[in-house]
Order: sequence, then C-alpha cells, then structure tokens
Amino acid sequence: MIQTKRLCLTPLDPEGDLERYLRWLRDSRVTRFLENRFFPTDMPSLRAYVHEKNSSSSALLFGIHVLWRGGWIGNIKLEPIDYIHRRGEIGIMIGSVDHWGKGYATEAIGALTRYAFRDLGLSRLTAGCYAQNIGSRKAFEKNGFQQEGLYRHHIWCDGRFHDEILFGLLYEDWAFLNDPNFDPSR
Repeated sequence: MIQTKRLCLTPLDPEGDLERYLRWLRDSRVTRFLENRFFPTDMPSLRAYVHEKNSSSSALLFGIHVLWRGGWIGNIKLEPIDYIHRRGEIGIMIGSVDHWGKGYATEAIGALTRYAFRDLGLSRLTAGCYAQNIGSRKAFEKNGFQQEGLYRHHIWCDGRFHDEILFGLLYEDWAFLNDPNFDPSR
C-alpha cells in the first residue's frame, strides 16, 4: 500500500469486485487514449490480466482510491520493471470521469515515482502518452518527467494519426528536488 495526502494505492484483487474496472474499459471516453480500446474485454480476461500482473515479478498494478471518500477511481501500473538496468515504465488510467481534472493522476504518479525510486531502487522511469492527451501530459510533467522523444504519426485515434510523446525521469533529477537525503553517489 502506498499512501499520499488524498490517495491510497493498493494492489488489485483478481477475485474481488472488478465490475467498475470492466465498466471503465467499456467506456470510450476512458479508453480514448488507451491501447486496450482495440481489444474486447470480459470479466474472465480482466481477472486473468489482474492475476497475471499480481504474479509477475516485473509488474505492479495498483488501484487508486480517494481516502476521504473511499472511492476507487482508477489504476496505475509500473511495468515492465527491469531490475538489472533499474528502470520501469508508468501507465495510468483515471477511470472515474467525475474525478478527471482534480490532480489525482498527478498525485498518483508522484506516489508511484517516489516508491519506484526510494523503495525499489530504480534509477530511471519512463512513460508515454498520446500528444492530444493534455491531462496525462501535464500530470507527468508536474512530476518532473521530461519529454525525451516523439513518435510522429504513431497512434491511430479519432479517425487520424497522432503523435506519441515519450517521457523520462532520472532518479538524480527527481531526488535533487524531492529527497532531502539525496546521495548523488547512489
């Protein structure tokens, strides 16, 4: 469990109530900028997906819960985690449309970033998003992620091609601003 001022990130239970997650995956507003919009999803495949992530040593999948209301509003993952090269990739989905634009994605990314660097000892994090996904882009940038690349005309969305932005964040850059115990020799 990872906790912030407003959120709690907890592993998903593949045998738990995943109906809300399934509804999010079937909502075109939620999946507009997600690759899984191209694949049909049913409860057995969703349970298998969550079980696979939970049993993998190279993946972490958390539900994002708002503390003061207790609501599950989305998911965040770190995958793949490469422990040899000490890097991982963050992906996020705020499934509850009512919670868009409230800074929850920014806060969840910040919490998982801190966990990846401090607790897992990773040295580099990456992420990607569709260029027109302004909310996601801002959430990563507010957490110090820098645009490192651009795949031009890489994504088919809304009837035309769009660019994909590639982000990266190094431990040293994050720690310089966020960790009072920063040790540059790490």
